[in-house]
Amino acid sequence: MTLPYELWIGTRYAGLTKSKGRGSKRDKFVSFVAASSMTGIALGVAALIIVLSVMSGFQVKVRDRMLSVIPHIRVYSTNATAVEGLKNWKFIRDEVLKYDDVTGASPFVSAGGMLVRDQVLKGAQFRGIIPSEEGNVSDLPSQIVEGSLDNLKAKEFGLVLGLRAANQLGVGVDDTLLVMSPQGSINPSGFSPRMRQVTIVALFDSGHAEYDTNLAFMHAEDAAVLFRNTAISGVRVRVKDMLEAPDIAINMSNTLPYGYVAHDWTYDNRTWFAAVKVEKRMMFMILTLIVAVAAFNLLSSLVMSVKDKQSDIAILRTLGASPRSIGLIFLIQGALIGIIGSILGVVFGCLIAYNIETIIPFIENLLGLQFINPEIYFISQLPSQVNLNEVFIIAATSIILSLLATIYPSWRASRLQPAEVLRHE
Repeated sequence: MTLPYELWIGTRYAGLTKSKGRGSKRDKFVSFVAASSMTGIALGVAALIIVLSVMSGFQVKVRDRMLSVIPHIRVYSTNATAVEGLKNWKFIRDEVLKYDDVTGASPFVSAGGMLVRDQVLKGAQFRGIIPSEEGNVSDLPSQIVEGSLDNLKAKEFGLVLGLRAANQLGVGVDDTLLVMSPQGSINPSGFSPRMRQVTIVALFDSGHAEYDTNLAFMHAEDAAVLFRNTAISGVRVRVKDMLEAPDIAINMSNTLPYGYVAHDWTYDNRTWFAAVKVEKRMMFMILTLIVAVAAFNLLSSLVMSVKDKQSDIAILRTLGASPRSIGLIFLIQGALIGIIGSILGVVFGCLIAYNIETIIPFIENLLGLQFINPEIYFISQLPSQVNLNEVFIIAATSIILSLLATIYPSWRASRLQPAEVLRHE
């Protein structure tokens, strides 16, 4: 099968086939420029894939770490009269468990306070739970690294503390702390906060730095007494598919008895997820400029190629080649550079993205650096998740920009007049 001469010449001009004869040395520079354009496109595409994959992995990893501790849905009262007290939490749970998509429900008491150890004070968010029900709504039982959740019993004022918080306070299992509640009493000497000595019965490690530092668990009855809250704060709910939680929460809000409302995890953390989404879009736009610069470099190289190949164009025209065929040659040259560069970028980018969790620790050990600070980013390792839809969009964007870059050089080549060119040869 004979290939169209436009394709054959365009392939040779792109540097994909070697030419022989007197023009081979002259072609080397043009081939080098074409190769640099291809490399630029490949690096731009690879950078886009790697960065967006890391951002997607970061979002998914933090989300999963969050949802190992926080509920998929929270059901709570909108007014004080809707909940009569801690003893009625079973009614709310039973109503929630009627939904087919719900896999578990458990009550909670939420309050803020202070942890005191010797002269060290630390703010904390306290969550009162029912230990026997906790496994239905969170991964806390599997995150216990020391002690046992079974030791968290009512009226004994035990405490389950995050591993990071325990290290900051210098405490461990069986040590005691003072819990200071913002509720207190006013006496002649002023305001006196409510304090209670508690015993650490277990330590947990969720892998999420914020929760491991600031979250502490107590038995729900003890939390209600300590923080003087005779009513539950709400019921935590876990569903089969976390991504369906927003729709399920809306349905719950519409069907639960008056006075109750349901909020899903996307609502509770909407600011953080919105910020990550905006950052991801901005990174896509910024890194697309790298591909755009590479496409502009491709345009420049094609203009140089047209200038260098003027005599070849004139000869082809005298042999009967149409202006359309001349333009098609350089269109093929640019398209091949763009397509091959995009393919190489996709392969290289995906290869790095799929193995980044191995590559980054190696670089950190080699250079003695730490790229991810868990105190800031909530995670200790750089995650990555390749989204094939994003890869397709990146590759398509790169190819489209490359094709756009070929329009002017191809048009310019098709407008060359052979008589004018040969007059100056």
